[in-house]
Amino acid sequence: MIDLGYETFTATPHVMEDMWRNNTETISNGFAVLKKAMDDEGINNEVRMAAEYLVDGNFTRLLEEKEKLLTIQDNKVLIEISFIEPPRNLKEMIFEMLMQGYHPVFAHPERYNFYYKRLDELKSIRDAGCIFQSNILSFSGYYGPAAMQCAEWMADKGMVDLLGSDLHHERHLDALRYLKLTKALSKVMDQMANPNNSGVAVL
Repeated sequence: MIDLGYETFTATPHVMEDMWRNNTETISNGFAVLKKAMDDEGINNEVRMAAEYLVDGNFTRLLEEKEKLLTIQDNKVLIEISFIEPPRNLKEMIFEMLMQGYHPVFAHPERYNFYYKRLDELKSIRDAGCIFQSNILSFSGYYGPAAMQCAEWMADKGMVDLLGSDLHHERHLDALRYLKLTKALSKVMDQMANPNNSGVAVL
């Protein structure tokens, strides 16, 4: 990633009650291991610790108990939803996050196929107080033509606020190495270069 020109990083491990039962302690422990490995290799680039929270029962509990959430930047908290169906309480969760002083960041909205014929619902979610973070590779067709078309539509509407690598494995890294700068991706990056925009790349 450094060879590709990235300078600072935000690591966002998944927090899911049925699969990745992470919490601040487990992520902190993993982050300490990462930092030591970086120090051993002489890598001095800045890396921040955060999380990507699935909106599920565990996340509801975290909000109810007002546990401190890990932020990607300032008060921004990265959330995602199930790829099977959207949670019925998504907007309620967004509202509760806002009430607790967080700014919800909706991860890769262009990849949820149940929104492809309901694009107005994406607008509604954003209007509810979310900002949108798209995957960089969505603009290359990596996740399929439908996801790419949705990403392009959001870019055209000015609905992409942040970009993330969503890097999970070497195949993602290889795809980033040969990424072509499409018109839509270029438009998003130009918008982020605006001094009034606080776009960040999130891992």
